[in-house]
Amino acid sequence: MWRLLSVAPFLLVLVLFALSNRQDVTLGFWPTDLAVTLPLSLAILMAMAVAFLAGALVVWVPSLGVRLRARRLAREARTLQARLASRENVAAQSPATVPPNAVTVR
Repeated sequence: MWRLLSVAPFLLVLVLFALSNRQDVTLGFWPTDLAVTLPLSLAILMAMAVAFLAGALVVWVPSLGVRLRARRLAREARTLQARLASRENVAAQSPATVPPNAVTVR
């Protein structure tokens, strides 16, 4: 519910922008002779979407190594916890042969 309330003003501005800028513009792609005619709002929104995706890619690629390292370390931690648990089980099942005058360290 809160997510919808926080996104609703942004969507309202977006719809008003698209309705306000309906005139056609022709976009040419240099060095080719390819040209596309679209509404101004669509051209601007497409440019914004491309910029957003480029920015997301710039942020995502460097963090990829960090996320892979975190997964590897989490896997190693689970392995070490399993090994520790199995050794604790073995230690609990075998009788301890500690001399009466031995010092135990915790």
